[in-house]
Amino acid sequence: MSDVPREESRPMQSAGASPDHRPAPAAESEKAPGRAVAPWVRTRLRAAPGAAAGLALLVFVTALLAAALPRVVDSYETEGLRHALRTAPAHRAVLEITDPLPPAASREPEGLREEQEELRALLPAPLATDRGQTVHGMRTTTRVVGLDPWLPKPDGEPVEFFAASVSDLTAHAELRGGRMPAGTPKKAEAAVTAATAKALGIGIGSVVHVPGIGGDPIAVTVTGVVEPRDPQRSYWAVSPLLRTPSLTMKPDPMQTTYYWEAGLLLSPASGSVLTSTTGVPEVYWRYPVSADRLAARDGEPLAAALDSLAGGPVLAAVREVTGPTGLISTELDEVVAAQLASRAAISPVVAVAVFGIGAVAVVVVAMTGGLFLARRDAELTLLRARGASLTGIGLRLLGETSVVAGPAAALGLVAAVALVRGPDTPGAPALTGSAPLLPAVLAAVLVALVAALVLPVRAVLRHRAPRVHGAREDMIDAKPSRRRTVVELTALVLAAAAIASLRLRGTSDSGDHLVSAAPVLVGVLAAFALVRFQPLPLRWLARPARRLRGAVGPLALARAGRASATGVLPLLALVLALTTAAFGGSVLAGVTDARDRAAILATGAEARVEGRTEGLLLPPGTVEAVRGAKGVREALPVQIEYGVSLPSPGSADSPMSAPLVAVDPAAYAKLARRTGNGAFPPGLLATTGKGGPEAVGDTDRVLPALASPSVAARFAGRPALLNTATGSFHVKVVAVRDSTPAVRGEDFLVVNAADVTNRRQTAVLVGGAPDAKALRAAVAGKSGDFTVTLASETREAYVDSPLQSGAETLYAAAIGAGAAYAVVAVLLSLTQSGPERAVLLSRLRTMGLTRRQGRRLLGLEALPPAVFAALGGALAGWATVPLLAPGIDLRLLALATAEGGAALAGVPLRVDPWSLVLPAVAVVLLTGTAAAVQAWWTGRKSSVKELRAGDAR
Repeated sequence: MSDVPREESRPMQSAGASPDHRPAPAAESEKAPGRAVAPWVRTRLRAAPGAAAGLALLVFVTALLAAALPRVVDSYETEGLRHALRTAPAHRAVLEITDPLPPAASREPEGLREEQEELRALLPAPLATDRGQTVHGMRTTTRVVGLDPWLPKPDGEPVEFFAASVSDLTAHAELRGGRMPAGTPKKAEAAVTAATAKALGIGIGSVVHVPGIGGDPIAVTVTGVVEPRDPQRSYWAVSPLLRTPSLTMKPDPMQTTYYWEAGLLLSPASGSVLTSTTGVPEVYWRYPVSADRLAARDGEPLAAALDSLAGGPVLAAVREVTGPTGLISTELDEVVAAQLASRAAISPVVAVAVFGIGAVAVVVVAMTGGLFLARRDAELTLLRARGASLTGIGLRLLGETSVVAGPAAALGLVAAVALVRGPDTPGAPALTGSAPLLPAVLAAVLVALVAALVLPVRAVLRHRAPRVHGAREDMIDAKPSRRRTVVELTALVLAAAAIASLRLRGTSDSGDHLVSAAPVLVGVLAAFALVRFQPLPLRWLARPARRLRGAVGPLALARAGRASATGVLPLLALVLALTTAAFGGSVLAGVTDARDRAAILATGAEARVEGRTEGLLLPPGTVEAVRGAKGVREALPVQIEYGVSLPSPGSADSPMSAPLVAVDPAAYAKLARRTGNGAFPPGLLATTGKGGPEAVGDTDRVLPALASPSVAARFAGRPALLNTATGSFHVKVVAVRDSTPAVRGEDFLVVNAADVTNRRQTAVLVGGAPDAKALRAAVAGKSGDFTVTLASETREAYVDSPLQSGAETLYAAAIGAGAAYAVVAVLLSLTQSGPERAVLLSRLRTMGLTRRQGRRLLGLEALPPAVFAALGGALAGWATVPLLAPGIDLRLLALATAEGGAALAGVPLRVDPWSLVLPAVAVVLLTGTAAAVQAWWTGRKSSVKELRAGDAR
């Protein structure tokens, strides 16, 4: 009790001393300088530097995590928004303003450039455009036919040109020959790309004629051949015909006819010539969006700005520049809306992990305050007995913790800002980065306040009335109070409300934090139940244990059954950590399974070999080469014919087609069963005994078939005749499945390959764990016209969004941090009970207990609470998953692409056994190890200090 204030002693007057030497009067004594009194805070910190350092370290780490959390979330959400805009198809990531041109109208290039900047200034914030890729000019909205006989005509069809005048061509193209076009509307000049010149045979000086509205052809002279710079960027990619010609098939089902489509790059000065053509011209201004300065907080304002372009004051202001017929067109609103929908679906799932780790951190910090309070309980009890006020005690303790927690939290904030700076953004502060600073500051301040207040608040509540020195602290005297009952009932109501809300509404409301806190509330309820019922089974086991030989077992059970009431917080921390780990592990396992499942559904097997064009036959020996590749366990050849016309039951029915798949029923049924993709008994496709070339004329035979629901509805349960490349025969649907391994679409027919007349192999479904390089080499050795698609590579495509990968990484990090806090909770619990155990062991050793028995006693005493916490946390996690699963869909977190998500109607949450068992076992092993180390260390120490006379511990 060295820090308890002591009264200043007064020296005694020696015998025979003269009265003249009596103390000076009070007035004189006040003038004399008094003895300096050591400050309370400095004295306490010097008396326990290790405890202060431990608290500082805990606050530093907690503040670092708390301050980094909002910056990490903002970073991956910002990257997700930018990624969505940067990876969107070029025609969807631009904003176009158009105005139709009447015949014979004329627009000057300088005027268009001025209007371009006027229109750019009208775009609402935070919509920013890429000035380097912005383009304007005039263009045709319908193709114009090339009238020159020297232009190529593959099937007798003339070339169709897309003609457009483009601004700043010199900056975006490199001249390969000739000169850049100039000209006038009366003498138009244009350039073509090298690919167009090669495909159409256009040279420098060539004159291309297109139809005019007056009947006379319009001549355009080609003055130069250019090569695009950055052909994948918006300037060229939005209108790919200006860059690369295309051999296109006419949409005529009766005849296959090909023709060329190409682009003419007119000079800005020649653009007005388009008003004399039949191409229905228009003037356009194209603004590619720039995502470099966008942040996550700009998502909703950006969506609102894009919505305002469809009507309202923005459109009115645009028409003041373009004229009353001006239009604004963009698909950016769909891109941004999809990104915001993904973020809204992922954020509540991530919030569950954040709430879990936050709750565990708060409990651990509260445990730290409890440890300090337990070590100084006798001191505070004595102070209260000597008249110290609660306010004085609270302020002194607040000063102690504030001096430690404040600087530690500030250092944690600085470290978080330095480590998490956010995406690179032009104009972002060099010191703090692009991530927002205010949320991180508030999080660090909150951690500092909790760490500083927990000790004084707990001390004031514990000592609000003078306590008896040396009172018992075990469960014998700790009776549940009415306040505790009210708290537990309140938690029960909140948990029930959160679970009901989550099951009914799901995670659609990202602002409802009660829903995100549902697993934490379930863990709190489990901890409350364990605290109430944990002593009962231990006391029941203690009775028969008394009959055992030796005193270690019965004594350990007896002490565990009436453990200290301060063990509530360690139990709560462990249960919350285990519940969060179980829930988080189930989320991550569900995401992994969904990606694996979607990849298998997309490829049909672990790998797929098929032609680059539909219907391409496998070269001889391909199947054998695939079977010999490294890692291949099975190779199933199939015959797929796409676009088979299906019968129409009624005359008013629209035409319908579907792929026809011919397979070996036994091997194909095995593959479908193994992959869980439309499993069926092979007997359903039993052979009719008629097939091959000898059955060409037998069109009356009926083949059993496996069909998709829509195809089965088309047949209406009756056999129908099919005329296909595999033969002519009747088909009867004998079973309906939603999907099948051979095809990716929703419609299909599967028949026995032995019953078709023209047997051909067009694809191979590969099982096992094929080596990509070896498999591709085996296929390339037979033909270069076939592609190899692996399920593992398809799976990687489902994680192409920073929003997904960032959220998943944050979830895993939260689980890891929760595990670390659980370890700290176990160590704090053992540290808090260490002095009392040392006293017990010392006293029992005076009664004949050996060192080995003492170590066994301390180890056995620590295990029951850990076992109960592990069981309670595992049960809480197991109960949380099915309770909350109906309201959680992990599809957007698991799958980034629409193709992957289309195959799966939903990705429900399921219990992951490993996430339940491994953390629980780890808690027991950790507690046992720590208890054994503590018992070994305690056994080595001398018992003199613990056996001091008058020690009340």
